[in-house]
Amino acid sequence: MAAQQTDNRIKIAVQKSGRLTEHSLDLLARCGLTYSRGRDQLICYGENMPVDVLLVRDDDIPGLVQEDICDLGIVGGNVIEEVRLGLVERGETELFAKVSTLDYGHCRLSFGLPDGTPYESPRSLQGQRIATSYPNIVRDFLRRSGVDASVVEFSGAVEIAPSLGRADVICDLVSSGATLRAHHLYEAETILESQAALIQTPKAVPSVKADWIRRLLQRVQGVIQVKESKYIMLHAPRSALQKIRALLPGAEAPTIMPLEGRDDKVALHAVCRENVFWETLEQLKEAGASSMLVLPVEKMLD
Repeated sequence: MAAQQTDNRIKIAVQKSGRLTEHSLDLLARCGLTYSRGRDQLICYGENMPVDVLLVRDDDIPGLVQEDICDLGIVGGNVIEEVRLGLVERGETELFAKVSTLDYGHCRLSFGLPDGTPYESPRSLQGQRIATSYPNIVRDFLRRSGVDASVVEFSGAVEIAPSLGRADVICDLVSSGATLRAHHLYEAETILESQAALIQTPKAVPSVKADWIRRLLQRVQGVIQVKESKYIMLHAPRSALQKIRALLPGAEAPTIMPLEGRDDKVALHAVCRENVFWETLEQLKEAGASSMLVLPVEKMLD
């Protein structure tokens, strides 16, 4: 226990392989973390920050944070909700908190029915056998919908359960829907929208460690903010400033600077928190803007 208290290195649990792995490691790299990792090693050791990344199964991540083995975890919202409901079912306290969604790993948990099987509402599931890897979420949905159906826990390729005679319906993660269609299933109803999220232990940590966690979370927010942000520079007639400012997507108060030798025009610089499309530039040009330049934003710190 004493060794744990003196350990000021932050441990972050990340999915070792899957749809979130590359995005999560890229996020940490964009936060400034450089790390070393040998072949087949499941720990990435931070070289420039006291941060180590543990590569684990995604459904183990909430438990590692829950048990204070890891300080932070990056995991899908679907896994967070499944584990949370499991803790509630067992009467245990949830000891992890979602501190941020990360805007990647988007998917949805939906019911899939065999082609030709009608679906009008959750009542259509009455008496059905539902195969899923997310039994807690499905049971909770059925309970709230007043539906009596059997939940068949199925790990792996859930979409084959109906063809094996194991279930009448499935409830599984869907992104494009191609896997459902390949198995002659159609998406009937979504019960959970999911994306990657950052969770944190609420337990107190040493001040040095707490300061690094604060800095890391601040950098994560900065990375998220710049994902769609653009830095736009343009020249504008003073008479059209109000109209031009209204056209800038998601921009805060822009910086206005005089142009040498021009009293009727100014230079305008602004950070747009939303994407800047060609249509936006065309509208700005129609409003009188000229010399427009749009640049990506690499880092941002409010």
